[in-house]
Amino acid sequence: MSLLEITIKGGLIMIPIILCGALTLAIIIEKLITLKRAEIDTEKFLTQIEAILKRRKIKEALDFCDKYTQPVPRIIKEGILKCDRSREEIKEAIEDAASYEIPQLEKYLGILATIATVAPLLGLLGTVTGLIKGFMVIEAKGGLVNPSDLARGIWEALITTVGGLAVAIPAHLSYNYFVSKVNNLILQMEKSATRIMDIFFLLKSEEE
Repeated sequence: MSLLEITIKGGLIMIPIILCGALTLAIIIEKLITLKRAEIDTEKFLTQIEAILKRRKIKEALDFCDKYTQPVPRIIKEGILKCDRSREEIKEAIEDAASYEIPQLEKYLGILATIATVAPLLGLLGTVTGLIKGFMVIEAKGGLVNPSDLARGIWEALITTVGGLAVAIPAHLSYNYFVSKVNNLILQMEKSATRIMDIFFLLKSEEE
């Protein structure tokens, strides 16, 4: 029996389950690409940008940030643009930049979490409808049934359960993985922001 035939035996409930599965796969691929591109050797970047700033080469520091497309260099650039302002203004500029970057990193994670919750419920719904069909057959035949009479309802009950779990498990695991990756990137941004503000504070202290 082919996969298509098995899926058809799952009934109409398999349609939203399959759609959830396709959406989950698309989101997983998108997040793997997006988060991979967002990664950067933060320590190496900060060491290089600090060396440039200590020479007071602001334009060179901005040009260096422009070479990168990752979130950390982008928020650092916003801080550098405000380097002649107060510490609070620099902090606010960095926070504003981070408030834009973080939602981009978290994009689609809510959908993934929803699928992880809804998919097993759809499977349970299919299980219930399958059992209902089985009992309707029993009632229609006055209890005089053989296993083949109940096969359709049992197929639907089991296939939708398996389908819902097959979608929910990878959705849940990938959601937790991506949340961990995003939190790590946010932590890197916070540490980078603190470090760059300390550099500005040190430079201003030397000027005074």
